[in-house]
Amino acid sequence: MTTQSTASSTLTVRRAADRGHTLIDWLDSRHTFSFGGYQDDAHMGFGPLRVINDDRVGPSGGFGEHGHRDMEILTWVLDGELRHRDSLGHESTLRPGQVQVMSAGKGIRHSEFNASSDKAVHFLQVWIMPDRAGHPPAYAELGFRAEGRQGRWQVIASGDGHAGSALIHQDATVSVATLKAGQVVETPVQAGRRAWLHVALGEVRVNDVDLHPGDAVSLAGAGKLSLKAAGDAEVMLFDLP
Repeated sequence: MTTQSTASSTLTVRRAADRGHTLIDWLDSRHTFSFGGYQDDAHMGFGPLRVINDDRVGPSGGFGEHGHRDMEILTWVLDGELRHRDSLGHESTLRPGQVQVMSAGKGIRHSEFNASSDKAVHFLQVWIMPDRAGHPPAYAELGFRAEGRQGRWQVIASGDGHAGSALIHQDATVSVATLKAGQVVETPVQAGRRAWLHVALGEVRVNDVDLHPGDAVSLAGAGKLSLKAAGDAEVMLFDLP
């Protein structure tokens, strides 16, 4: 992990190779922050952002029914299809371009399985701590047009549901951009806010730092993140209190 400081902000790089790792017969999962058997007191989260798991689930594999409480859980599929079922009665298959948001609140049970019998599914699962405990459990699934994130930020989840995004119980905004070689996107970070940028696919250069798949960079305090893609890339951005 490397850190660059200015008078008003601190830029920190979190390398993919330094993440936690769970590997079993049907699951290959990389953990940006402490999760399950990976415990790292130096990486317990970033503000209310608590989990980024980069999961690859083998054909027909998956997570059997289990429960959560008081957490905003977002799933974004990068490749393949993920079959969902929950205790609120929802059943669906999640594909690239769709975000799934579960507000676990007082309690929800769910299962997630690879919908394919011959192809792996690759997805990000994100946990964000809610603004308070005890919200009623809720589920939402929204689809977004691919052109809406090509070369620009597309908001997929937020605390106020702006830009047609899924609603979460936290003053946070989650955005995704896809880039082609040479494309540039920038985002300011306001004083009193912080940003976490995760490279889902491809390679980008952020503020003179080269990032590869699974790498991340964070900025605390006023500043700017400037991204330039080395090739086809997909990145996820968290604007956080």
